[in-house]
Amino acid sequence: MANLVSTWSKTTQTLPENYIFPVNERPGSVDVPLFQNIPLIDLSANHSQTVQEILDACQEFGFFQVINHKVSKDLIDDTMEVFKEFFGMPVEEEEKLYTNDPTKTCKLYTSGYNYVNEEIHLWRDNLRHPCHPIDEWLHSWPQKPTNYRDVVGKYSLEVRKSSLRILELICEGLGLEHGYFGEELTGAQLLSINHYPRCPDPGFTLGLQKHADPSLITVLSQGSVNGLQVFKDGQWLGVEPVPHAFVVNIGHQLKIISNGKLRSAEHRAVTNSREARTSIVTFISPCQDTIVEPAKSMVGTDVPLFRPIKYKDFFKLFEEKKGDTKATTEVYKIWTSC
Repeated sequence: MANLVSTWSKTTQTLPENYIFPVNERPGSVDVPLFQNIPLIDLSANHSQTVQEILDACQEFGFFQVINHKVSKDLIDDTMEVFKEFFGMPVEEEEKLYTNDPTKTCKLYTSGYNYVNEEIHLWRDNLRHPCHPIDEWLHSWPQKPTNYRDVVGKYSLEVRKSSLRILELICEGLGLEHGYFGEELTGAQLLSINHYPRCPDPGFTLGLQKHADPSLITVLSQGSVNGLQVFKDGQWLGVEPVPHAFVVNIGHQLKIISNGKLRSAEHRAVTNSREARTSIVTFISPCQDTIVEPAKSMVGTDVPLFRPIKYKDFFKLFEEKKGDTKATTEVYKIWTSC
């Protein structure tokens, strides 16, 4: 528990050496230019137009933001408050969930999965647990705050509905058969809450290092505090929060299924010296034993850029390589030129 950044960072005035990233990885100035042309897509707009806007965003950027997604503003606010309350609880309450055991389904930890063997730590604490099917996992969730299971349960169900709706729109845009993204490809849903406390020197550390998500898609509620940055055209660009909008990231698995027609955006999280930041991340992923490969209609007469691979094998490598896209894909030779 002593390792949790939120338990000791309130009184520190200097950045510990084992949180200082190498020069070529540290952000330096965290005030990067804002991404001015991020697609902001209204899911209540004209259907055909929405499908085309999402497809264009997936091909050009690998991510976009959505509004009118049918998850209520009150529920988003209530869920964010629950998580802020969680990370403000007394140490003895957090201690009940803190673990470095990767087999635990509901766990609170700091930095990455393998804290003990890390040379450099991330400036973040993380709470994560599966949430689909909800009845199977609810008993393992935190019992405090007392409304955690009720509020987070409702949020998880509503975000899943919205995520599956977005996937259907992507499915239509790609010309895949209706229902292509069924339970095998979407059966794993993980909720990951990142908490980045105030940092004495944000230019030297990271909340999350550069990576693209291993999931099918990722749905992010980033609250009101800046910190998300996307790597585009050789530079880092900041993603300014839009109140109650969701950021949708295209993951590696959707890139594989589309045979490289869709991008998976590389991104990172930076810290700041003024206030803490909490983000709510929902990963929609294939089931562990699902074999992921390019859809036949996405290949046509072309050469497949990806070979079939079990999702659990991909994810294991992704963790071993700490999310490094090039290192992950080179070892398995998942794609050749995209």
